[in-house]
Amino acid sequence: MADPATSEPTAPERRAVVRDSLGVGIATGLYGVSFGAVSVAAGLSLLQTCVLSLVMFTGASQFAFVGVVAAGGAPLSGALTALMLGTRNTLYGLKLSPLLGFTGWRRTAIAHLVIDESTAMAVTRDSRALARAGFVSTGLAVFVLWNLSTLVGGIAGNLIGDPRDYGLDAAVGGAFLALLWPRLDDPRNRLIAVCAAAVALGVVPVTAAGVPVLVAGGVALLAGALTVKAGDRTRRSGR
Repeated sequence: MADPATSEPTAPERRAVVRDSLGVGIATGLYGVSFGAVSVAAGLSLLQTCVLSLVMFTGASQFAFVGVVAAGGAPLSGALTALMLGTRNTLYGLKLSPLLGFTGWRRTAIAHLVIDESTAMAVTRDSRALARAGFVSTGLAVFVLWNLSTLVGGIAGNLIGDPRDYGLDAAVGGAFLALLWPRLDDPRNRLIAVCAAAVALGVVPVTAAGVPVLVAGGVALLAGALTVKAGDRTRRSGR
């Protein structure tokens, strides 16, 4: 019997993954309009705003940097805050590297696409081929649309209104939850998710935007490590 993790997916399976990826890319990418408008309003030029989206390309970090600058903070402080929020992408990379199996220049190139949405679209797949398709399709869709939307937002500014009025922020969260939902069929995963969400909600009033996500990820990693160790001890004692 063929291993589902290494078997070649069918054309309909690939199309379904790409279709879902484009949906997530549109929902997430269009929210870049908000960043473009906020960044220009904070005092950054249109060119600086667009370069920030091209080079940094992680929404929470970008908003954090602009927030610090808008509040009168030093650019270095903003950069350090953005770096702290971006550390979660490093954790994603540790999971994605063996899953996707890219090497050489391809590995370096796709590293820029490691974000929440592309990671979610990859880790929920049953084979490496589908994981790659989900990751690359989502990453490219978000990257292109986010940068185009940043340009539009920077030019139009407040004339187009706040994208949250159109429900785009809810669409992003809803799409991300839908992608992760299949992982919650395990009671252990549900318990970890509830604990992580509770801790994240608890730190919202006292932390900057994006930090609760990082805290929730840390809780999930700690819980996962502890449960794996407990499982290993149980298997050893049963021998």
